[in-house]
Amino acid sequence: MSIMDVKFVNGFVRMCNDGWLQGWHERNGGNLSYRIKPEEVEEVRQYFHEPSEWKEIGTSVPDLANEYFMVTGSGKYFRNVILDPEDTSAIIELDDKGENYRVLWGLCNGGRPTSELPSHLMNHEVKKKASNGAHRVIYHAHTTNVIALTFVLPLDDAVFTRELWEMATECPVVFPDGVGVVGWMVPGGRDIAVATSELMKKYDVAIWAHHGMFASGPDFDLTFGLMHTVEKSAEILVKTLSMSPTKLQTITPQNFRDLARDFKVTLPEEFLYEKK
Repeated sequence: MSIMDVKFVNGFVRMCNDGWLQGWHERNGGNLSYRIKPEEVEEVRQYFHEPSEWKEIGTSVPDLANEYFMVTGSGKYFRNVILDPEDTSAIIELDDKGENYRVLWGLCNGGRPTSELPSHLMNHEVKKKASNGAHRVIYHAHTTNVIALTFVLPLDDAVFTRELWEMATECPVVFPDGVGVVGWMVPGGRDIAVATSELMKKYDVAIWAHHGMFASGPDFDLTFGLMHTVEKSAEILVKTLSMSPTKLQTITPQNFRDLARDFKVTLPEEFLYEKK
């Protein structure tokens, strides 16, 4: 029995490799975190080493006090997670104020959790509250086609949502709340974490202009599937725009309303405007 036989650890590693295979994680790009369930903590406790010293998170997340997370490491390559999870990832514990963390497992050759840890934890706190505890995964990847679109579309939630919805019939069913967009900001700091967490109160997907995408979900499959769907839609849009600046036909606002009725989802009317 090894830690890799534990289901959530195996799922974490597989998701990292799936993202690498999609081409979303050049060099050390991207990061993943998982809020571990209490019973899962007990499954892996036997593998914990002597805790590291407490270190500041760089923000305060009191609603995550005393929680445990599995996270990718700063400067680590997603392509190597499947080869050596103990070097490239970590299990961390937060203190009773949600202001500091310590490493309990992983990063065996040194290092620290992802530089985006403040963004991850602030968004975990928001999504934990918004989903009544259901959401446990936060995933950031450098999704090629979404990044390309941030150079040619207005950095506007409604525009991005509508354009992505129109590219594939399943899209409004997979992300019925739409997507949010953050203008370019320096990554890794508190400012982008705050901006993203504000969007995550409303959406499960936030697009970072010229950088990539942030997604949240209850488990690895749904979160990866969400990002995969948005990026595939973006790929179709990039191909469509490369063929013609205008569409001869598309999914109409009424089509979306009919889809929402039959699939029993609610689509915000703010995204169903009549285009000029």
